[in-house]
Amino acid sequence: MARRSDGRGWNSKLVGAALGVTLLATGASVWTAQAGTADGSSPEATAPAGNHVRPTAVAIAHASDAGTRGINITIDDGPDPEWTPQVLDVLREYGVKATFCMVGPQAQAHPDLVKKVVAAGHRLCDHSVSHDTAMDKKSEAYQSQQILDAERMITKASGGVRPMYYRAPGGAFTPYSRKLAASRGMRPLGWNVDSKDFERPGTDTIVATVERELPNGPTLLFHDAGGDRTQTVEALRRVLPRLKEQGYSFGFPVR
Repeated sequence: MARRSDGRGWNSKLVGAALGVTLLATGASVWTAQAGTADGSSPEATAPAGNHVRPTAVAIAHASDAGTRGINITIDDGPDPEWTPQVLDVLREYGVKATFCMVGPQAQAHPDLVKKVVAAGHRLCDHSVSHDTAMDKKSEAYQSQQILDAERMITKASGGVRPMYYRAPGGAFTPYSRKLAASRGMRPLGWNVDSKDFERPGTDTIVATVERELPNGPTLLFHDAGGDRTQTVEALRRVLPRLKEQGYSFGFPVR
């Protein structure tokens, strides 16, 4: 989700899911935007075995590889068995590729959906294990566990395809987390346009928010989990063709 004040209930559900799955698994504008520690122990983080992992840039990405009229669609918090297939259907209908920022336990619980996302030509993004929007106030060991364990879960669920980006929950990046993600080949990923779909304000409001905020930059934020995403699906169905009519093309965040 986009803001730290959003969806504390969803964060709690993710923490519970993370614990549950872990127990089971033990067996033409200038577009710019966003760019601590605490006591506490964390389990040792494990990253996927390296097959020539190439470090990427540490700076938070916002630009699109589709150029000055490019748009990046990013989808957070899934995959979800009800909503991710519907989002994939809309994206396929309009020929749009997106970046899916997945929560580790969700990916681990639904590997079939992770594979469908990859097979459809979309990209993967590490969105941590517990979706802790206060990660920037936690220890480096905790940040490492959240990032690397989610990377491992997503990579395994995908059948070996690594996430290409890391998006901190609520934008709670730190210099350490950005450097760690970049060292694993995951470009830190921000956003420019928060559709506010997580709040379910109504489809019309979501569409209006995107249109109003689009001059802020090319990277749009939506969600495919965390509750009823009917409004998100309908908003995408309206926004995607409208953007195409306005001369925008769709790409991926720069690497």
